[in-house]
Amino acid sequence: MKSVKRKKKPSSYCKREYRKLISRSGLVSTQVRIEETDLHILAAEDLQQQVTDLILQCRSQLESYIVKYPRFCASLDPLPEDKTAPPLVRDMLLAGRQAGVGPMAAVAGTVAEYVGKGLLAQGQSEVMVENGGDIFLQRSQECTVAIFAGESPLSYKVGVQVAKKQMPLGICTSSGTVGHSLSLGEADSVTVLASSTPLADAAATRLGNEVGRVSGGKKGVARALEAANDIQGLLGVVVICGELMGAVGDVKLIQTNM
Repeated sequence: MKSVKRKKKPSSYCKREYRKLISRSGLVSTQVRIEETDLHILAAEDLQQQVTDLILQCRSQLESYIVKYPRFCASLDPLPEDKTAPPLVRDMLLAGRQAGVGPMAAVAGTVAEYVGKGLLAQGQSEVMVENGGDIFLQRSQECTVAIFAGESPLSYKVGVQVAKKQMPLGICTSSGTVGHSLSLGEADSVTVLASSTPLADAAATRLGNEVGRVSGGKKGVARALEAANDIQGLLGVVVICGELMGAVGDVKLIQTNM
């Protein structure tokens, strides 16, 4: 197997300092961490216990399945459908096949959506669940999500404006230069919008890898945007690589003042 040299990534992401920049808009902030799962939630009230219960449900489904099928955790390639798998695992398997990556590429987005939908089912009307930069979003008004792109001069300078009609929505970002997740690409950020948060997460990983296959730059950005057209179910994609940026789909970019 060919070894992959990983870039050193800024510690600010690992400490999740970007969470300090999130506008609460009158909502209450809750943070829950259980082992590797570290979520930030905005809702009308403190939801510590509810979120904890939902995370434990997620982890139970995943951990039980991985014990039986270790390949699920290790594969970088799509795996076949398993109708006997728990719902959360089936969502990850489907997202991996749609995006052309292993199912674990969708884990953060899947957990965010599972918790978000769980809170909505319990009566919450407005919820944002952020899991390492992967977001499940349901608001009653238009809102803006700024893009964190590491050391790129465009980081926090560009945002995606999300219309009320687009929600609930998954907004997921993958990076070859920021964060702890595995990426074989060179992009500072690839942000994907989709109605399925697991798909948005898996697609962000796939498209980030596409940038690196041609050593970044204009060709890498163009290749990622072209590949996005081949993944069914995506609403929009934004790619940032250094000072370069490109976008496709139903995505409205705005300048932010962070």
